[in-house]
Amino acid sequence: MQRLLVLSIALAATLAAQNKSPRIFNTVKTKLAQGKQVIGGTVSSSDPDIYCAMANAGFDFTWIEMQHSPLSYSEVAKMVYACRGASAMPFVRVPDDSEGDIQKATDLGAAGIIVPMVESMEKIRNAIKFAKYPPLGKRSQGGGNYGAIWGSDYRGIANDNIMVVAMIESPAGVDIAEQLAMEPGVDVIFVASTDLGSFTGLRQGDPKYEALVTRVHDAVLKHGKILAGPLAWRERHGYKFFQAPGESAVIRTGAASILKGAPEDGAKKGVAVIEGSEKK
Repeated sequence: MQRLLVLSIALAATLAAQNKSPRIFNTVKTKLAQGKQVIGGTVSSSDPDIYCAMANAGFDFTWIEMQHSPLSYSEVAKMVYACRGASAMPFVRVPDDSEGDIQKATDLGAAGIIVPMVESMEKIRNAIKFAKYPPLGKRSQGGGNYGAIWGSDYRGIANDNIMVVAMIESPAGVDIAEQLAMEPGVDVIFVASTDLGSFTGLRQGDPKYEALVTRVHDAVLKHGKILAGPLAWRERHGYKFFQAPGESAVIRTGAASILKGAPEDGAKKGVAVIEGSEKK
């Protein structure tokens, strides 16, 4: 009888562990699930202080730009680790869908992988495969900052936290929008407004341009995925995930605000900030 009781308790504990929801550290995922919009500030500088300023400025995530910048994975790893605990989740726009690019980004602690120039299902499937641990993917275990940043249980919760963002930048990408929206493992589909104009020779507002955007919009919302675009599209219907300007633009905007007489961050008007007390 006692043995039966012990076995019953053990079975109940096992079932409880199996039914326990995974710990979600990715606040972008949580906010999107709540129907909220999220905004990411773009970072191309390797300076950890600049990165931390952006990561703690109020953005939901940082869009770490590795496609169109000379940033190295070593530099990005130091930036993200230096600002572990920041309110903004680190998302990395990788240069390519290769195993090396994706796994280096995830190992350094990226909570999101942004895949540029998606024009084939093979490309996004590669990204998903290398961003996810088995049984969902083929990400191998190795060194990196991920455990120090997200906790010792990282291996068991990574698949539930890491998000994959597919960027549509050309008509070829538009043509597979519905397939992308149906693909398990794709969380967000981003309409790259400027590149779509560059590849088509059309401008925003042109009926032919807007028809392409509408095709993506309708496909993404039809299949329940998150629709993304530039911050200027914040008022467009259905968009939830946005890329904001980079640190240079943020500095210019902040400087313009200060020069117009706005008080420094955390200060009252007419009262100087005490050196050393500024927000980091």
